[in-house]
Amino acid sequence: MRVVPNLYPALDRQEVVVHSRRHIRSIAEAEDDELELVAEAWRRRAADEPGYVFPLLNEGREAGASLPHSHSQLVWLPEPPPLRLRPRAETILEWNGLIAASPWASRVPYETVIGPAEPDDDPLASPYLVPTLKLLAELVRRLQRLEGRVPLNAWIERGPNDWLLVLFPRLNVLAGLELGAGIYVNTLAPEEATARLRTADDG
Repeated sequence: MRVVPNLYPALDRQEVVVHSRRHIRSIAEAEDDELELVAEAWRRRAADEPGYVFPLLNEGREAGASLPHSHSQLVWLPEPPPLRLRPRAETILEWNGLIAASPWASRVPYETVIGPAEPDDDPLASPYLVPTLKLLAELVRRLQRLEGRVPLNAWIERGPNDWLLVLFPRLNVLAGLELGAGIYVNTLAPEEATARLRTADDG
């Protein structure tokens, strides 16, 4: 596992976590032991450098990734982003104390949130971090079976005594209505997205 400074940081401190020594292009290709090391790297870097750490994943050029090799980023923000509450959602599956669900107000097709079923306030210190990354990889594999290799973003959001990992596939173009007015036009109902992701586990 390698953690290196971002060559072109947007903020004062921004690091790149390389997910594998193998040349993999997606978190969907990462093995369980590699995902465990990713979680350990996130934890260690957050413990070593004080501040608010924002873990994120950009996959595919259309989603902002400049490198094809699977990686995530750790960004030290000057202050926490606005708190978000867990959205009302359609459950896709429950696994190892986690719930993966399609928000009723999904902004894009197959938007998914993953979070602990019980209150848990610190994702980087949580025993659920490793299972969350494994579940993210599984959902990306299912998404790829349905739609092919899809550009995507993922990040962790925190709320009061709660946190979620958000999977945000980039199947449609965000245009003026979405970017300017914050009104998202989603052409796939969350109920349909949930049904498709449930049945895509066997290929």
